[in-house]
Amino acid sequence: LQVTVLGTPAEEQGGGKIDLIKAGAFEGLDVVFMAHPSQENAAYLPDVAEHDVTVKYYGKASHAAAYPWEGVNALDAAVLAYNNLSVLRQQMKPTWRVHGVIKNGGVKPNIIPSYTELEFYLRAPSMKDLSVLTEKVENCFKSAALATGCKVEIKGGENDYYNVLPNKSLQKVYKENGKQLGIEFISEDCILNGLSGSTDFGNVTFVVPGLHPYFYIGSDALNHTEQYTEAAGSQNAQFYALRTAKALAMTALDVIFKPSLLEEVREDFRQVKLKEEGQ
Repeated sequence: LQVTVLGTPAEEQGGGKIDLIKAGAFEGLDVVFMAHPSQENAAYLPDVAEHDVTVKYYGKASHAAAYPWEGVNALDAAVLAYNNLSVLRQQMKPTWRVHGVIKNGGVKPNIIPSYTELEFYLRAPSMKDLSVLTEKVENCFKSAALATGCKVEIKGGENDYYNVLPNKSLQKVYKENGKQLGIEFISEDCILNGLSGSTDFGNVTFVVPGLHPYFYIGSDALNHTEQYTEAAGSQNAQFYALRTAKALAMTALDVIFKPSLLEEVREDFRQVKLKEEGQ
């Protein structure tokens, strides 16, 4: 019997857990638990698959007033790409997400921009859906280069984030333990109809059965805002974080002392992976 507390930094940039998977950090583990702060309590939310992409357009600088016809406008390519994606949204599934920024749009108004750069995140409920979306989005980038005469460089992120696989057995036990501690969970309808973000924990759930609940911290502020940062560091939030930790610990004890539960968890893991890979 061994309980491991594993620090997993760098979720936001590159996916630290994915590097840890490659390094063998999750080998030999039976289950993996973590929790994430939110606006509500849920044993599971449908975190989706995610792909980063950086796009660079290379044109030719020229004086924008004296002889613009000598230039090849990389900013035009970036704007067309952005608008191509906006048009694509009409044919995107409701569960798909594409969002990004123009990181470099040129240097001076009187110089035809010779270089621009965009960064986009693509999200879909499954890896199969994500690959379809990625192809459509890359065509938007490529066509903008063709229209303007620019060269384009499209580079995907080092690691794709997989969707989090649910484990019904772990979720059921976690909810039972949480309710004993006074946690009030959102309804199944809210979970099915809701969308969440993306996490490198999704990759972990493809190699080890995992539990990734969300928990309320005493604030209605939205994640990734200044208000949420303040709320997460408040004394009030500590109660909710510790209560969640207790529920996770109780669930771990159930797995340790109930061999039949561990078998159910493993079977759920096998079935969900088979379903995912068969999509």
